[in-house]
Amino acid sequence: MAIDISARQTAKAAQPGHRAITGVRVLGTGSYAPEQVIRNEDLQVLGYDPDWILQRTGIRERRRAAAAEATSDLAYHAARKCLEDADVSPEALDLIIVATMTPDMPSPATACQLQCRLGSPAAAFDMNAACSGFMYALITGMQFLKTGVMQRVLVVGADLMSRTIDPEDRMTFPLFGDGAGAVLLGASDGQQGLLSFLLGADGSGGDLLCIPGGGSREPLTPETLAARRQFMTMDGRQVFKWAVRTCSDVMKQTVEDASLAPGDIDLVVLHQANIRIIDAAVDNLGVPRERIFVNLDRYGNTSAGSIPLALDEAFRAGRIHTGDNLLLCGFGAGLTWAAGVLRW
Repeated sequence: MAIDISARQTAKAAQPGHRAITGVRVLGTGSYAPEQVIRNEDLQVLGYDPDWILQRTGIRERRRAAAAEATSDLAYHAARKCLEDADVSPEALDLIIVATMTPDMPSPATACQLQCRLGSPAAAFDMNAACSGFMYALITGMQFLKTGVMQRVLVVGADLMSRTIDPEDRMTFPLFGDGAGAVLLGASDGQQGLLSFLLGADGSGGDLLCIPGGGSREPLTPETLAARRQFMTMDGRQVFKWAVRTCSDVMKQTVEDASLAPGDIDLVVLHQANIRIIDAAVDNLGVPRERIFVNLDRYGNTSAGSIPLALDEAFRAGRIHTGDNLLLCGFGAGLTWAAGVLRW
């Protein structure tokens, strides 16, 4: 069913007033992508046009996990790099949150498997807000720190999207890749943290981007597998229109709530879904193009891994400095969205 998501619900989510979580900072970052690179040219054998993929999406290549790799493996490598960057041991963690829509298994949580492998005593749980998942988890983790009940929170975004896509679906198969990113959060005495943030959801658009089979509503059977219900389905046109409008509205509201102007934003890191969505949303905001970080061309859409992977690469490339104002925005299945102005 194709429905038109009204702007009313996006605006409603932006009205509760100023929300901020300061006194929290990023102590370290890390990321990981599988070794196997799948270039557009490699998809020609399946009948795909490499130039068409690039022009429509901005993607040149994506990573694919090995058969023996699971989401917790990608999360582990990203987490280890993050902890090494922060010079913090796993034993010092109080909480681990893993944002993912592709858990290793329905239960236990991927975060618990990561906790075990790290050798950490931390509490651990998963969050599933699809491509908005990292932002939801980041905001949640910061609140545990703000209340003072925890001192070190590891937030990981990780997804194996190659396990969710149907090779026979020409509209979705070239878009997605596998990857993970992590940030370690700690307390700060200054004004670091989220100067403003917004969270939103519109469940009436859930069928626009979903995996219908495999849950309690529709358990997998030989019949559902034959119907390929275990794979993602997407109404690309509707999702595109919704994403551009939502990103534009939510980012503008978030910058205003932080009492900043677009020129005050040092770097914009959006969920890396489609270059046309990124370009349209940023043009509406009015931030110079040179302040936009994009690695979509090399990784494709890694869902919850997208923003933290980009953050780690931007930091290591010297694009992020202490005191910078970063505008982050995630959007995806649910439908969900989340944005924040993060002072580094």
